[in-house]
Amino acid sequence: MTFDPIFERHLQALKSEGRYRTFANLERQCGRFPKALWRMSSDADPVEVTVWCSNDYLGMGQHPKVITAMHEAIDRYGAASGGTRNISGTTHAHVELEQELASWHGKEAALLFTSGYISNQATLSTLGQIIPDLIIFSDADNHNSMIEGIRQSGCEKRIFRHNDVEHLAQLLADAPINRPKLIAFESVYSMAGDIAPMREIVALAEQYGAMTYLDEVHAVGMYGPHGAGVAEELGLSARITIIEGTLGKAIGVMGGYIAASAPLVDAIRSSAAGFIFTTSLPPVLCAGATASIRHIRSCDTERMQQRERVAQVKGMLTSAGMPIIKNSSHIVPLMVGDPVCCRAITDFLIHEHRIYVQPINYPTVPRGTERVRITPLPMHTAQDVELLREALLAGAHLAHGARAVAA
Repeated sequence: MTFDPIFERHLQALKSEGRYRTFANLERQCGRFPKALWRMSSDADPVEVTVWCSNDYLGMGQHPKVITAMHEAIDRYGAASGGTRNISGTTHAHVELEQELASWHGKEAALLFTSGYISNQATLSTLGQIIPDLIIFSDADNHNSMIEGIRQSGCEKRIFRHNDVEHLAQLLADAPINRPKLIAFESVYSMAGDIAPMREIVALAEQYGAMTYLDEVHAVGMYGPHGAGVAEELGLSARITIIEGTLGKAIGVMGGYIAASAPLVDAIRSSAAGFIFTTSLPPVLCAGATASIRHIRSCDTERMQQRERVAQVKGMLTSAGMPIIKNSSHIVPLMVGDPVCCRAITDFLIHEHRIYVQPINYPTVPRGTERVRITPLPMHTAQDVELLREALLAGAHLAHGARAVAA
């Protein structure tokens, strides 16, 4: 008996809905980012494209300090960690990075995970198992990793409308006063670029004696006087129970982490299956992340350049009459509202204008809110911005045509 027809039907359904995802075969060019080489197929000759959707928000993945640190680390440690953190997989590079992260966020301790997804999933699921009768209050737009962690915790959950402080207050007031509570939310929501009302959420947490779990994945490196995130920018880091972040976006490497009190971090370290039973990060990645964070803490050049470029791109799209979601973050979502049109636009951009952006479709965003998610980088030039404007204007005409054909 073969099960392939089941898989083929599933894939055909994705394709018919315009939701089938393809990978862009890219080669980042060290020292030339955001330029990259793109192959239409594995045996095609490469052509140069400009990347406009990278989460390497500051280009730290190619910063000389990071590259130098990683070269030195691979010569010192070799390629891999050699095991789980409990069994030979803790090197000095891991310890040094955790100390740097704890200091960065003003916390007693930090704990590394293999990704931001795992840090959310493992920590939230473990908290729900450790704390008896815990209720988790979760923002409706939280990332899938948070949703999965809360689900796997087995504890009671209550969902509040996205960034709706009044709804959260109502849910907290309705909960039994003696039950332990945790509020889980993000600082920057990656698909719309909006920022949580953090002051109000923290005030509610303190009023009702709740812990706070803050996902700063799209904010670490980007905000605050030392780049430690929105919590640092607002002066709230000390009032947040757990700060979670990633090393794979503005830090430019790979991995995830939490920073919190020493007893809390030790409890997660000792109990989280997603931490205990997986090989630890290669030391070379830890060394690169440490070098990146130290640069970001001491220098805001990349952050300031990136903000200037974001303002230019938002201004350009607004003046061209394009439907962007207004926000105060570094993420620029261009709304399309149809998966087929979204794919048609991004295919047109890369094939005709050598501009690479990825269509964002369901389940990443709700159906009917498909979009092109643009992330301006410090290294994008004024000419890059102008070429993007011309290409998007041409792509808009293409989208109108695609809608007409579909109708």
